[in-house]
Amino acid sequence: MKKTAIVTGGSRGIGYAIARQLGEDGYNIVILATKPEENYKENLQALTRRGIEYLYVQGTIANAEDRKKCVEEAVRRFGRIDVLVNNAGVAPEVRADLLEMTEESFDRVIGINTKGTMFMTQLVAKQMLKQEPIGPKRGTIINISSCSAVVSSTNRGEYCVSKAGIAMLTTLYADRLAGEGIFVHEVRPGVIATDMTAKVKEKYDKLIADGVFPIKRWGQPEDVAGVVSALCSDKFLYTTGNYIDVDGGFHIKRL
Repeated sequence: MKKTAIVTGGSRGIGYAIARQLGEDGYNIVILATKPEENYKENLQALTRRGIEYLYVQGTIANAEDRKKCVEEAVRRFGRIDVLVNNAGVAPEVRADLLEMTEESFDRVIGINTKGTMFMTQLVAKQMLKQEPIGPKRGTIINISSCSAVVSSTNRGEYCVSKAGIAMLTTLYADRLAGEGIFVHEVRPGVIATDMTAKVKEKYDKLIADGVFPIKRWGQPEDVAGVVSALCSDKFLYTTGNYIDVDGGFHIKRL
């Protein structure tokens, strides 16, 4: 039987690269994204050309009914869920100093990034527990957080807090689910070339040129997808609750 992977925010950027890679690895793909399917015709047609079977579900992880709809439709279409990649997330609409951050912005970012991830994971984990395993594990859950889980950016504090929350969710779910054969991992991208970072391209171009990143280039969505692919494989059967930095070595403290 073929395995199935849900990728939230899988219509573009890092999420799309992950969906495409897992599709090429042999998974059925379920994409949950907020905009209509027609908006991503080109990306989705590329999946079809590669022979990847996919289901597109319009919705947001911030909404309980949308989360439920995604899981139910995935099971209805493909019969099971073996992988969840919690990739969906947002940045603040306005980068504001910590002393000027609004409650509305905090609630929006935490509500999507952290609360949405918490309850999407809960829902999928319960579905995984109902299923007979295929292979040596019952399921894999991967949280795409950020180097911002541990790196301070005082003009987008709500984003940093939301990603630090995802780091703890990784620990909690890894602890709770290890005995059930479900392994939970976290991937922390650094500066990756996506729509989110395009707005501050000049800033990061300069940091790269100045040698802040030991690997002196922009990260690409495919760099993240390759790590997710490895973690979803059966090559990490004695590992859970860990994170991998995909940040060009940015996390290295240097003198």
